Amino acid sequence: MDKYTPRTWGPGERPTLPGSPSMPEHSTPKRVAYFIVGLIVALTGGLGNGLVTANLLNLQGSLAAYAYQMQWLPAAYVMTIVSMNLLLVKFRQQFGLRLFTEAFLVLYALVTFAHLYANTLPSAIAVRAAHGMVGGALGVLGLYYTLQAFPARHRLKGVVLGLGFAQLALPLARIFTSELLQIGEWHGLYLFELGLALLALGCVLALKLPPGDRVQTFEPLDFLTFILFAPGVALLCAVLAQGRTAWWMESEWVGVCLACSIVLIAASLAIEHNRARPLLNTRWLTTGKIAKLFLSVLLFRIVLSESTGAVGFLQALGLNTDQMQNLFIVVLLGSVAGLVVSALTINPATLNRSLMFALLLIAFGALIDAHATSQTRPVNMYVSQFLLAFGGTYFLGPTMVAGMGAVIAEPRNLVSFSVMFTMTQNLGGLLGAAIVGTIQTAREKYHSSYLVEHLTMLDPQVAARVQSGAASYGGVLADPALRSAQGVARLGAIATREANVLAYNDVFLMIAGVAIATLIWMLVSQSWTRITTGARRLVGPVRDAQTAMAIVPITNSEPSNDRK
Repeated sequence: MDKYTPRTWGPGERPTLPGSPSMPEHSTPKRVAYFIVGLIVALTGGLGNGLVTANLLNLQGSLAAYAYQMQWLPAAYVMTIVSMNLLLVKFRQQFGLRLFTEAFLVLYALVTFAHLYANTLPSAIAVRAAHGMVGGALGVLGLYYTLQAFPARHRLKGVVLGLGFAQLALPLARIFTSELLQIGEWHGLYLFELGLALLALGCVLALKLPPGDRVQTFEPLDFLTFILFAPGVALLCAVLAQGRTAWWMESEWVGVCLACSIVLIAASLAIEHNRARPLLNTRWLTTGKIAKLFLSVLLFRIVLSESTGAVGFLQALGLNTDQMQNLFIVVLLGSVAGLVVSALTINPATLNRSLMFALLLIAFGALIDAHATSQTRPVNMYVSQFLLAFGGTYFLGPTMVAGMGAVIAEPRNLVSFSVMFTMTQNLGGLLGAAIVGTIQTAREKYHSSYLVEHLTMLDPQVAARVQSGAASYGGVLADPALRSAQGVARLGAIATREANVLAYNDVFLMIAGVAIATLIWMLVSQSWTRITTGARRLVGPVRDAQTAMAIVPITNSEPSNDRK
């Protein structure tokens, strides 16, 4: 029998699309086993990037690199994970799930092993790029295994959980990586990741996914599109990662990279626009409903950068990772709570309400943080960060389900949906971090100049603060002039700290404003749709819960790094 001939399936077993596993009935113990393997595989893919993102400062010393150079590590990961989604879906459809599963997990283990020998920054960047290429496959494997654990009537719950498991990786990485660093320094991180990769490989070899149908999908023009699209995305990631450090209008290479990125991506889209069977269906992606969906996801990713800003804020006050452990535990609990609530309440008929509820929580959390002071400590941010973490995982499931109806109506748009969703998630994270960093830097300079302008020795209060600061050095400095200079320097440091606090408050307030504006836009858009068309929602209902098998998840949507 030809390998591309569809199999004969029993009732309810047929895969939704080629490249996805069939859905036979399983015994309860086997469902539990599928669920556990799905959790392990999803966390393996997410922790790969989370371990690096959470420890950029510690890795900086190991790689003998400057802080701005370390920004290349998360950027390299995003460069490749976004581009590879162009080919991964078709690879799975043409070569089958078994080869897809085993080949990419073996490659993942080999790349993780290579981390142990990445002793220089260039080699570490190369390994991170390779990690993104193979790590993009683990999210979809985690989703497929998780879906096998649920009967058909609960399969949407499996979609939410399968997508959300990878989102738990970053708070987990921040909680326990300090102990790994104490055991084996940076090698401890990579040894743990290698062990997790080998565990996942053993699990998928012991418990295989059910077979599915295969079709011949690759065309020569697919690779031409990839050759143009991949470097275009890579250059865009470089701009987003380094623009705030090199500064947007000061470095010539930033503008050159952005211009080349626009040309390359536009060329790839021009090719796809005129193809009979495109990888990226530009006509479908630019329809009103799909464009609104992806714009909403992009705005979500930007407002969720507030959590990155919160970590940067606490670091600016002099706190280290160990002092924020309890905060990270609260963030993890909020993420788990949002995931569970989303799975229990997922309903295709109320997706917009779910998205708006998540936005409301995020806006409220950001407004709480906008009142921070130099005396704020992690305990004061428990409520706000719990709300942000809850909203961050709560919105993923409804957002993905919102696009299912359109994908199932036109299955050829699966690649387009997967690539665009990955771009909005991962590039949205980089964009959010770039916006947070840029605004924080600009506002810090503004507040600093304002505060310093009013620091004059003619002011009795200022003179008293300088004298107080100088007095603290009385036991180590005998020269009054040196003590006075130290007092002035100490007051200047305090002014810089307060300027940073005010700048972060401005950032948190801006993020709350974006969340509220997005919420208002969704309300107006929904109301206008109801008035003009009588539609009850922007995206049609999902009629069959098995449509979850058609969706490729987003892996490791926390590419953004903490602002140092």
